[in-house]
Amino acid sequence: MDPELHSLSTVLERVDERARLGTTATRIWPTGFGVLDDVLDGGLRAGNLILLAGPQGQGKTTMALQIARNAAAAGHAVIYFCYEHDPEVLLGRLVSLEAGELYDTHAPNQDRFRHLFEDSRANPNGLVGRLQELPTATEALQSVLRYEKRFHVHRSTGSATNIKVISEAVEQVRHETGLEPLVIVDYLQKVKVDSGSNVEAERVTEVVEDLKDLAIMHQVPVFALSAADKEGLATGRRMRAQHLRGSTALAYECDVMLILNNKYDIVSRQHLVYAASVEKFRQFVVVSVEKNRNGRAGVELEFRKRFEQNRFETDGALVAEQLIDERLVLE
Repeated sequence: MDPELHSLSTVLERVDERARLGTTATRIWPTGFGVLDDVLDGGLRAGNLILLAGPQGQGKTTMALQIARNAAAAGHAVIYFCYEHDPEVLLGRLVSLEAGELYDTHAPNQDRFRHLFEDSRANPNGLVGRLQELPTATEALQSVLRYEKRFHVHRSTGSATNIKVISEAVEQVRHETGLEPLVIVDYLQKVKVDSGSNVEAERVTEVVEDLKDLAIMHQVPVFALSAADKEGLATGRRMRAQHLRGSTALAYECDVMLILNNKYDIVSRQHLVYAASVEKFRQFVVVSVEKNRNGRAGVELEFRKRFEQNRFETDGALVAEQLIDERLVLE
């Protein structure tokens, strides 16, 4: 008997029982970015594939890592599949992020944390002793230790880390923690495909379909970063859904599509009359909700960049200014 075959009577019985008990089958992982969670009707949903894209340097990894940190700090398990950086690099960024959360403008620049993590000098007290050289660093490390056992980093490679490896890691974390993990893939174009195709559109289609199936099978949210094509990477232009590499499959399969753009690059020219406004706009990223099966789409949100601390300010807002190039909302 196929365990995935359900009669409507069975489904109705389950829903009725949940109604009687006051429970729900829907599990949600808040992103920790308040206005974004409002638009997503609570956060990232089990069984959903969420895509985050944007031009280079706009903070895709920074936002993904911060969402992962927020989820872990809130009590959820997280697996961060990183094809770009070593786990030690991500740890250093998390410590810098925590210092920013604790001390805001008084927190040291991320470069000072990076230098401490890369320091080759011996210290008899290990990392704690080394971090004592920098004010705020010890307290920031203590913040990381509060969720260290729930936050997992997978050093992924394009030659070995395929969907099977990702699926097995999800099962391992579920077994070790007893929690369903938020899965973050940084980034999806580097996931190894089993077909061996050299055609990028075919590879992306295969990966996206597999990630969506994985989200449904394991009932976890999969949050994947996506690269842009050359046109989408052009400096000073607005990146849109059609600029994603393998855009047709990406737009069709995902449940939520978020695209980052530098606010200065996409705000209407009429708002750039005064120099003060120009500098203000450079400090913000616009998160465009291009597709959202769980709520509103076509929404523009802004968050202040704090890249010197490896983070964004989470108390964002709706964009008040008019933006160039009105979007096409994906259904």
